[in-house]
Amino acid sequence: MLEGNGDFMISVRLIRYFCNFVPQVALIAFALTFISISHVKASEYTIGVYYYPGWSPGIKGPSLPDPWKPIYAYPEKKPYLGWYDDSRVKTLEQQLKWMHQYGIDFVAFDWYWENGRPATESSVGAYLKAPSKSKVKYALLWANHGKIPNARKQWEDMIDYWLVQHLKNPEYLQIEGQPVVFIFSGDDLRDNARNDGTNTQTLLSIAQDKARAKGLKGIYFVFSTPATEYWVKAFAIESNFSALSAYNYHFGITHTYVGGKYKETILPASHSYKELDEGYRMQWQWILENSKLPYFIPMTSGWDRRPWGGSKDPLHDNSMSTPDEFEAHLQSAKSMMDSYPKKTKRMGLICCWNEYGEGSYIEPTKEHGFSYLERLKAVFGGGN
Repeated sequence: MLEGNGDFMISVRLIRYFCNFVPQVALIAFALTFISISHVKASEYTIGVYYYPGWSPGIKGPSLPDPWKPIYAYPEKKPYLGWYDDSRVKTLEQQLKWMHQYGIDFVAFDWYWENGRPATESSVGAYLKAPSKSKVKYALLWANHGKIPNARKQWEDMIDYWLVQHLKNPEYLQIEGQPVVFIFSGDDLRDNARNDGTNTQTLLSIAQDKARAKGLKGIYFVFSTPATEYWVKAFAIESNFSALSAYNYHFGITHTYVGGKYKETILPASHSYKELDEGYRMQWQWILENSKLPYFIPMTSGWDRRPWGGSKDPLHDNSMSTPDEFEAHLQSAKSMMDSYPKKTKRMGLICCWNEYGEGSYIEPTKEHGFSYLERLKAVFGGGN
């Protein structure tokens, strides 16, 4: 699509200038090439994907040296790259090339902090050595569903680590000039702060002060939340988060406005991708109508936890999508972004690139090839 701006008028003048020197056929070829290269409008959407960094030998400890072993019983899930090692630069290099080609703008690595140090950084380490890292930004999703940090010093140590190792890197994702950190669990963060005699607002304030002391404008903290009044309209605001999103949803939530507040009913976990998709749409709509903060639309390819022992409700593991269903899900997300362009910043995150143990993946596989990436590009554009 041509952009009607001054640059285009300059292009027209250049083409007219060459008319006196270039044969007509060659001129047409030149003009079309020049326009196609210089004036194709880039995608107005920003799409990220979560990355599970659990596919290198020994990553789960000596009791499970081969992390792919639980997946072998599901050969349809085998990655197109084979049973790869995600600590190797060549693995991340190929994945980044695919991400860039199909319109993924950034990758958010699941990131863990245990016993005063990062627990898994092999994948992000490989990313930082990959030649194509400049084509796809990265961010951290702090997977804090545990009891760490349970003290202020641990929190401060973790923030210091981020500031030195990641947040000032040129490849790190920024919004409004601030590096972006996604936080998985609000209730764990709140409860751990309370156990230490403080609150989430204080912890985030400490992080902001440390970031500014290192020359940054601050940290853009994104809070993962379902569509509930407390988390969206109270906790997120009081804690001074910058925006909202989610890692994934498993169900829908209905809202009935009674007596000046919402009565919320959590529906059963989905038993099909159709139900899972409906639950997502339900939560998107309510959050966008009620949140004062930006909301980056979470999307999913599905859910099937059988390789890792299955869900509490076994029927929930029937929630995998087909490529057609996934495309319809993306189209709905795109419509939400278009309806709320300021609140969403036309930005979304997909769960996930490679969560094979939970059945959430869009990475090319032996079964589906590049179908999921092709559908992603068809909906949101971008790539090369």
